[in-house]
Amino acid sequence: MTHLERLSNLVSALPGFYSLEGGDTEITGIVLDSRQVDEGKLFVAITGGATDGHRYIPDAIQRGAGAIAGTQSLSGLPIPYLKIEDSRLALAYLSSAYYGFPARKLCMIGVTGTDGKTTTTTLIFNILKAAGFRPGMISTVNAVIGEEILETGFHVTTPDAPDVQRYLSLMVESGLSHVVLEATSHGLAQHRVTACEFDIAIVTNISHEHLDFHGTYQAYREAKGRLFSGLINTSSKVIDTPRAAVLNLDDQSYYYLCEISKVQQLSYGCNLKADIQAESIEGKTDGISFVVSGNSIQHESFRFPIFTPLIGGHNVSNCLAAIAATRGVLDIPDEIVQQGIRDVKGIPGRMEKIDMGQVFDVFVDFAHTPNALLKALASAREFSRGRVIAVFGSAGLRDKAKRRMMAEVSAKNADLSILTAEDPRTESLRSILAEMNEGMLLHKGIEGKNYWRIADRRDAIRFAFRIANNGDIVIVCGKGHEQSMCFGNQEYPWDDRTACRAALSEQLGSPGPDMPYLPDWD
Repeated sequence: MTHLERLSNLVSALPGFYSLEGGDTEITGIVLDSRQVDEGKLFVAITGGATDGHRYIPDAIQRGAGAIAGTQSLSGLPIPYLKIEDSRLALAYLSSAYYGFPARKLCMIGVTGTDGKTTTTTLIFNILKAAGFRPGMISTVNAVIGEEILETGFHVTTPDAPDVQRYLSLMVESGLSHVVLEATSHGLAQHRVTACEFDIAIVTNISHEHLDFHGTYQAYREAKGRLFSGLINTSSKVIDTPRAAVLNLDDQSYYYLCEISKVQQLSYGCNLKADIQAESIEGKTDGISFVVSGNSIQHESFRFPIFTPLIGGHNVSNCLAAIAATRGVLDIPDEIVQQGIRDVKGIPGRMEKIDMGQVFDVFVDFAHTPNALLKALASAREFSRGRVIAVFGSAGLRDKAKRRMMAEVSAKNADLSILTAEDPRTESLRSILAEMNEGMLLHKGIEGKNYWRIADRRDAIRFAFRIANNGDIVIVCGKGHEQSMCFGNQEYPWDDRTACRAALSEQLGSPGPDMPYLPDWD
């Protein structure tokens, strides 16, 4: 049965100035794409990006829209028109009101950062489950609503506001109590998670990424900061949770976020001044062990050992962030935190091992920023008995500065580097690889000796496996869990893990999947 809400009730939730012409009506849903309009839906015209949603108002009306919202002054429409100041901001509040303000009935935990968001989100989710809560999760890998798991691997970041609020509504209906939501900089800047009424905000780190969208590092940091500055505005809730900001004292973002967070704060890190610290860190091939100690926001001290099956020193930081949120803020017992972290065996596409009996190790990792690639290569170096061979690219129509930076990171930290395609989109792949090549040359790269340019990602992976010796590590970076690769304006089904298994099966002469198709492109 279609859920109905009076337009006047939805409008009453809007902050700031607005005007409504054309009377009241019943609304059957809220959309920002005119192609999704059907009888009774409110179409919100979004301005920005490649198009102006106001151009599609006639199409929305023809499809049966019940009302229109936009920022332009319009008159004479045959249906109610809501004039607003900020389309995306209004979209978030209208969607929240349509679904009955679901976030007010949940403990909302937001995780942001450049790298490590999905891992930290998953760790927190698992600790909450171990504690007997009924948590939900929205990450770039999937959305978990009760027993239902929705895959979200096709180049998605944070879903748009109507989808976020719908997910939260479904979580309330399913009787869930806590939600862990991965909040990207795009999601924060575009108000996709506005009206989510966060109780706890966590940052992993803020490094070089998405400057194509945000323009400057400061603007990127400011977008992340919205998660923290907004905590002070969260409404009173049925579930009584402390408002808290969990900050990384090891990261350059700490002092900025500390200043704008007007709620209780907990810091974490290897820094001896952090509220929650790690010591006696020991990395092994089967995981990492360390001792965590610190104080909760209730000023209760704790100290206990942690073991995580996740590999790579950067996961110490991710674990500390999860511990700070769960033990430090929510006061979940030590042994439950230990269990929740221990039970996370791996994160899809994050240092995921591919083993088909080859004499060298293969890992697939999502690392697609300079900082993430540095950490991934450091992890590979830690366990390698031979050389580290890196396969990676840099996306088209995205932050161009990181192309050379990532190549520089690989030139310094890998023994051999193979530059290849990663979502070139409508850019020339040859030009992208030429920009990456500049970074290799800056650090004594010799093409054909310690690095190669192989445009076809399939052939790049095959080549890496051919040159790998017993004890080497091949790490294929950039795509991780994602299920497609974009050439031109088209997404082609692609999974690095499948491609690695296909290339290994070809090399070993053993059964395996077919190599995914990719087009010839430049």
